[in-house]
Amino acid sequence: MSTAPQQLDPPPASLAERAYAAIQDQLIMLDIPPMAPIDDVALSESLGIGRTPVREALKRLEVDRLVISYPRRGTFATGVDITDLAYISEIRTQLEPLAARRAAEHAPKVMRTQLAELADALQDADVLALSRHELMRWDLRVHRSIYRAAGNPHLEDTLVRYDNLATRIFCVFLDRITHFDRHVEEHLGLLRAVAAGEARKAEKIARDHVTGFEKAIRAII
Repeated sequence: MSTAPQQLDPPPASLAERAYAAIQDQLIMLDIPPMAPIDDVALSESLGIGRTPVREALKRLEVDRLVISYPRRGTFATGVDITDLAYISEIRTQLEPLAARRAAEHAPKVMRTQLAELADALQDADVLALSRHELMRWDLRVHRSIYRAAGNPHLEDTLVRYDNLATRIFCVFLDRITHFDRHVEEHLGLLRAVAAGEARKAEKIARDHVTGFEKAIRAII
């Protein structure tokens, strides 16, 4: 039986990159709850990284809209505002299909093989037995893999940013979402379409996936 996928990316090289990746993960997965105060000293100690790299990471995360700083009050995790869902979806509806199409058209053979292998591993996973964190890590792994396969680093960076924000919304409502198996089936179809070079099919699945996500969230709020 498959469990959660491996780490999404190679370990970051610099201390600042390590801090950024670790804190970003905690914010996305809501291990740092929305609107919670962020203690850079405690983060530094828990991560085993100095305060300067942690502070550098927090500045980057503020640009990503994952934290916000107030004069004389400190730094906080941003809230999860459901009104942002429409704005995020508007962007993702345009860019996710583009990334899927580009990946299907331009991904090298080795990357297509990796996507097919990821689809096989996901198909073998017992979705109902996976924890909330494991489910979300599968979701992140699939999307990140497609973005990277698209071969456009600017597009990848933009999509990662907005997928992070969408994932926070997803995490808030995950326990109330039914038919998560359909979400996984869409991932399978997307991965296999890209791996097979079926650009139009991949593009359509990606667009339907984003619009379906927004509808699923709105149905339970």
